Parts: sequence; C-alpha cells; structure tokens
Amino acid sequence: MGGMRHVGDLFGEGKMFLPQVVKSARVMKKAVAYLTPFMEKEKEASGDKSKGAGKILMATVKGDVHDIGKNIVGVVLACNGYEVIDLGVMVPCEKILAEAKSHGVDVIGLSGLITPSLDEMVTVAEEMTREKFEIPLLIGGATTSAAHTAVKIAPAYCGSVVHVIDASRVVGVAQKLLSAENRGAYLTQVQADQAKARKDYETRRAAQKLLSIGDARKRAAKFDWSREPEKPEFLGVKVFEDFPLRELADYIDWSPFFHAWELRGRFPKIFDDPVVGVESRKLYGDAQILLEKILQDRRVRARGVMAFFPANSEGDDILLFEDDSRKKVRARVHGLRQQMARSDGEPNRCLSDFVAPVSSGKKDYLGAFAVTAGHGVEDWAKELEKGNDDYQAIMLKALADRCAEAFAEKMHEIARQAWGFGKREGLSKEDLIDEKYRGIRPAAGYPACPDHTEKRGLMALLNAEESVGIQLTENCAMTPASSVSGLYFGHPEARYFAVGPVGKDQVEDYASRKGVAVGEAERWLRPNLAYDPKG
Repeated sequence: MGGMRHVGDLFGEGKMFLPQVVKSARVMKKAVAYLTPFMEKEKEASGDKSKGAGKILMATVKGDVHDIGKNIVGVVLACNGYEVIDLGVMVPCEKILAEAKSHGVDVIGLSGLITPSLDEMVTVAEEMTREKFEIPLLIGGATTSAAHTAVKIAPAYCGSVVHVIDASRVVGVAQKLLSAENRGAYLTQVQADQAKARKDYETRRAAQKLLSIGDARKRAAKFDWSREPEKPEFLGVKVFEDFPLRELADYIDWSPFFHAWELRGRFPKIFDDPVVGVESRKLYGDAQILLEKILQDRRVRARGVMAFFPANSEGDDILLFEDDSRKKVRARVHGLRQQMARSDGEPNRCLSDFVAPVSSGKKDYLGAFAVTAGHGVEDWAKELEKGNDDYQAIMLKALADRCAEAFAEKMHEIARQAWGFGKREGLSKEDLIDEKYRGIRPAAGYPACPDHTEKRGLMALLNAEESVGIQLTENCAMTPASSVSGLYFGHPEARYFAVGPVGKDQVEDYASRKGVAVGEAERWLRPNLAYDPKG
C-alpha cells in the first residue's frame, strides 16, 4: 500500500501515466487477494478497527451503461488506500442512496456518458438534499463539465458538489474533501468558482440572440434539386449477422483509444511525443496482443444492420416511405433547426435540408445503421475483474469500443458503395478516419440531432433488437455498450453541425410534430434549451 501511495503521488504529479498505475494496481490487487485472509484473521485477533483513507461509493447512473471511465477512477482511488464500493451501471437513485447509508460512505461519485445522465445526476442531488445527506458528491463522465455541474447539479444539493475532469485529479479532490484541515478552504474556492460559472452562464444566455423558428426556417440551407439523387443498389434492411472482426482491425482509429487512457496525442505521432511517447508504445503493444486474442478466440462478436429507405423532407422532418411508390409514409425522422442569429452568412441548418423536399418531385433516399462489437465483452471483462486484472478488463472494453467505431466506419463505406458514389472514392484508411468522403452519419444524441429518443424509431425501423441484439435502456443508451447507430445522408454538401440553443417556440413545434407533451420534449432537450422550462 505504501508503494501504491507512491505510485499515486507520481501519477498526480504527472510523472507516471494511467496505464502504469492500472498495471501497478493489478500487482497490488493480486497480492492483497492472497494476503487478505491472513490480514483479516490478524485484525480479528487484535481487535483492530483502523480505517483506510475513506469509503467512496461509485455508480453509473440509471439508464446509462458506460463504465470505462468509472472503472479507471475506481482503480486509482483503490491504489491510494480508499475503499471503493462500485455499484456498476444503470443504478437507480434509490439504490445509490440506500447503499451509501448502508456502507456509511464518505463520498458518492456519479458517472455518466449520455446527456440524459446529466438529468439523472440532478435527480440524485435533489434526493440527497431531501434525505438530508451532507457527504460530498463527485460528478464525472464524458458529457459532464464543471459548468454544467455548477449550473444544474450543485444548486440541487445542500452539500458540496465537485466536478472531477479525469482520473488524475480524483485523489487530490478526495484528499481535500476528507481532510478536516483542508476541506473548508477547498470548498470555499469550489463554491466561488461555481458561483462565477453560474453568473457567466446567465450572462451568455442573456446575450444569445435567437431567431423565431419561422425566421430560422427562412434561412434554411438551399440546394439545387434539379438533378435526380442517386438511388442505392437495394432498399430495405440488410443484416450482417457475424461480421469478421479481423476485417475491422484496419479501420480502427487509435487516437481515442489513447485518450481513454488519458494519453493525449494523435496516432501515430503520439509515439514520438517526448512526454507520453514511450508509455504510448507500451500500451499499444499490449493492445495489439489483446486484440489478436479477441480476433482468434472469437468470444466477441460483431453484428450489424443497415437499411435504405425512400425519403423526402417535409419542413424540418424527413418522411420515410414504405416503398418507392411513396404512397404510404412508414416513419418520420424529426429534425431540430439551428435558431441562433448568424452574422457569418451561414444558413440555419437542419438535417432535413440535406434530403430532397416533397415539393421538388425528386426521389431521394436515407440510410440507417446500427452496429455492435459488444456481444461477449461483459462476461469476459467480469472474468478478468474476478481475477483482479482491471488492466486487461479496461483494455478489453476500450478495444471493443474501438471495434464498434471501426465497424461503423466500415459499414458506412459499404453503404456509400451501395449508393454508387462510394465506388469512385479510392480513399485510404487514413482518409476514412479523417472523413474525407462524401456524406455524413449523424447519431441521435449528438450535436446535429440532440434528441436521444430518435433512436427508438431508428431501432424499430432496423428491428435492431431482434436482428443484431441491440437494445435501448430507459434513457436511450444502447446496450451492449460498444454499439453505434445513426443515419446516412448522401448529399454531396451534407455536413455535420451543432443545433445549439433552441427556443420555446421550436420546442413546442417539435413536441407537436413528435406527438409528445412539451414537458417530455423539454426533458430530453434540456441541455439545448435557451430558456428555463420551470419559468
């Protein structure tokens, strides 16, 4: 434990890197597992009631299945003498609070990756206030931020709320929060920073100039629809039941893999980085060994489905038809439009702009897909964790995520070829990673389509649960976690964009088009609302 504290100190000082810490933890955990029966016996005999650095409960909130970051933080805390109670993923609020009371924890840590998790964290904070908790609440995860924590979560809790940006900061934060000597000054500074963040947020929101949704639509992207859009080679659904994982290896974008391990840099230049280069090479070497084992053992399966539908836009929606006669609408894709007033001459975009309108008389098409490389991952990871090998367990999940993204890249290439224009690309794998191809594949929950509930219609169209085993949680996270889904737009000028803040007039219109209550639409679009729905 003394050695691990030294490792933790070096990590906090930037002199060791996360892969080294997790590998060190593997040694510690295996040693502790061997020694624990002896230590417990000795402790019992001596009546030793000594306490470690503190107890920290961790959980990925309800409706969210992502846990790589949480698991890394848990390992780092354990390395520094903290007792970590990890409740896993999709943990409801009532269980988090009940377990916190049962274990008498000193801190609760919440994690989440998808935007609905932000609301769930607010719910937990409110319940902690209602149940008169006073212990600190830590917030972490890819979609979280210091600003959101300050504006939305901290005001909901009577105790202290701290955002932790990554694993390298968590021990320092925990030490300050649990130190009688340092806690007061630290929290005074945190609260001052959060008050400033709230003030800055209100200033920015007051300065936002939004167009009415009617005026924003007048500034929609305009295209020449005189030419007939290309027709894909097939219409309907095509299932890839057991796609060869080895084919996907060349499509992996390795840069995000290093980022997951908090090694910043772009692959392969990261290998020559004077600070993280040596460790990056070691990590990559370990990843190649495990990746080869994944490819050989076939315990992990890649399954995917894609489809093309006759489509035309109608305002901000896209109509998908039963067949090319276009007499019957099968489904609607509901779009949101940028409402911010622009001075750069750019249009106020909506995804529907990239599909030929009904009024054009042209036959256009829209693609859709869902892929996963997650089947088999959880069981394998649990085996590794039981063997106290967090390093390989985290590595396995990180590689599964990369394979899923690689599958999405490969599937998009197949789709572009089926659409015709992809056959003329002649792009290298690096070009594909840099997205130098025609068309886009936006996903629900991301900037161009921030409403996660649009996944429900997509999954139904693809019959994804039955065909490839992808399900949605109540908060519309895909499970297995290593899954990707989205739409294919083939227009040559299609591009990614962020919808940004939306006004109440658009939300009311959007709710009406979707056939949901305004409050329901506001719940899912909360991060984008340019107004306070409570008044």
